[in-house]
Amino acid sequence: MAYTDLQERSHIRELQGMLNGISYYHPAIPRIIPDGIYGKSTADAVRAFQQYYGLRQTGEVSTATWEKIAEVYQELVDTAPEPLRAFPEQKNVCLLPGDRSFTILITQSILHELAGQFAEIPDCPLTGVFDEATLRALQPFQKISGLPVTPGLDCKTWNMLAQAGSDLLVG
Repeated sequence: MAYTDLQERSHIRELQGMLNGISYYHPAIPRIIPDGIYGKSTADAVRAFQQYYGLRQTGEVSTATWEKIAEVYQELVDTAPEPLRAFPEQKNVCLLPGDRSFTILITQSILHELAGQFAEIPDCPLTGVFDEATLRALQPFQKISGLPVTPGLDCKTWNMLAQAGSDLLVG
């Protein structure tokens, strides 16, 4: 049976997906978008992978390269869950109204769930933008949690929200 173009693109997309996943753990490997086309960006990512893992650097996928990519990818995805570090690591950071970020989206998601459990916490839309609705939900959470009511999302509030979010996942 002949190897069709569709099958070839599918295998290339699989290769690109594994390389893309590996690149999150190894920044020396360029991140690529799986498109099913073996172009320059895919060859560069393969070459970088080969260099990183001590394989002959050809930019082409030999059996040894394919097996190593599959092995590394499988090891990475089969590990224990990664913790998500969503808040900046500096203790004195405070996110304020008008800020937009993934951290705000996570905050809104937790507050949204808590709004269903606490009448004092109004619901807020999930936008990723620190708006008035987010502040109106955040401040009652701070009060309920024994924190100082502030005009923003500081490290202490984030830590309490993160714990509340973890409790929501477990509970």
